[in-house]
Amino acid sequence: MTPSAASSGTGAPGLDIPEVAVAPGGTATTTLTVRNDSDIVEAYALEVVGDCAPWTTVEPARVSLYPGTSETVTIRLDPPRSPEVRAGAVPLAVRVLPAEHPEAVRVPETTVHIGEFHELRTELLPRRRRGWLRGRYRLAVRNQGNTPVRVGFTPGQAGDELKFALTPARVPLEPGESAELRLLVRTGRPIWFGRAVTRPFTLTATEYAMEPVTPEIPVTDESAALRPPLDGEFVQIPIFPRWLLAVLAAIIALLLAWFALVRPTVRSTAKAAANKVVHPQPSTSAQNAPAPGDAGAAPTPSQGSGAQASTGGAGGSGGSGGTGVTGNQQASQTIDVKASGGQTKTGVYQVPAGQVFRVTDLVVANFQGDEGVLTITFGDRKITTIALETFRNQDYHWVTPIEVAQNETVSVEVTCQKPGTPATGKQSAGCHELLNVSGLVGTITN
Repeated sequence: MTPSAASSGTGAPGLDIPEVAVAPGGTATTTLTVRNDSDIVEAYALEVVGDCAPWTTVEPARVSLYPGTSETVTIRLDPPRSPEVRAGAVPLAVRVLPAEHPEAVRVPETTVHIGEFHELRTELLPRRRRGWLRGRYRLAVRNQGNTPVRVGFTPGQAGDELKFALTPARVPLEPGESAELRLLVRTGRPIWFGRAVTRPFTLTATEYAMEPVTPEIPVTDESAALRPPLDGEFVQIPIFPRWLLAVLAAIIALLLAWFALVRPTVRSTAKAAANKVVHPQPSTSAQNAPAPGDAGAAPTPSQGSGAQASTGGAGGSGGSGGTGVTGNQQASQTIDVKASGGQTKTGVYQVPAGQVFRVTDLVVANFQGDEGVLTITFGDRKITTIALETFRNQDYHWVTPIEVAQNETVSVEVTCQKPGTPATGKQSAGCHELLNVSGLVGTITN
């Protein structure tokens, strides 16, 4: 090589390094010729300095030269494929230190042209979302290349059911820098009933030049063909679940059955019972009594006394001195029972002396939604036992009334296990139940 101007002086070596280009992840070499222009035997130590030093070596790293002789050493460059090795021109320097004349040290320089490479690391989080109309995702991207770029994503799908919104649309990244983008996936039509529908889509990462150009042209990336697109799924779920259809169908069937079959039967039975109370059937004795103008049926004195006895027993159990019930007046009584949690309380209504209570209707109210047990008793007869948590309002009706004799009681026993929550929204301190008893009240006659 032609000696450089730096070779003048006592013991100064002749130095020159040509420029070199290298691609990250590859290997390149250049040479340096060291010449001894001194008049003594000299040893030279060679050391790479600067940004290229971590991945550059000199072979051999030490040479000994006689006066007027030279030797060419090899400089080997092995830059890693890393964002830390930035693309562009990087200075390369080699310190040549003579052993006998250290003051004659020389540092020849050259320029290393590091090539560009593009590499992106992308991830979609989460890969699958479930929703009625939209799903939100996160796109994580990292620039593993050695040059600044702007990164965008292009969505793809088999049909056109989905719409995509990416924020931001482009994100600038320096080598080794990471960023996160927000992706909103939407569909325009809801699914009211039926099965959930899985809608797959893809996202392809594209690199653009750091400085925007018009029109914007993607950067040529040799690794893009090897980088598969990100796969994602949006699972669109129905607004109403499938089992709701079965429940609605069952409710409609019950309503139709009630209005078509049960309700007419109940109303007919109730009407017949009411007519029987309002228009009682004539008794057998009244049917067999002789007509007022029938002379052949005139009673004898003994028959007359017998007729009086029969008449006297018409209102009761028959015979002189018997008892009966007259009058049928509508009546209603309400029993209010309050019990603290874990306690058992009883509410009582006693039928007054001289009266008979014929019960035809019961209405039980659990308006707080309490939990526990409720037992209804007429006198010494237990009518029913109900779990409180199974109802809010419950009613019972009888075509044939249940008689509660004088001085007997209609009682409600409440065992409070857990107080409920009334309409105020605050849980009550205790259970509170109401029982309404309706029917006919008659007066006992002697």
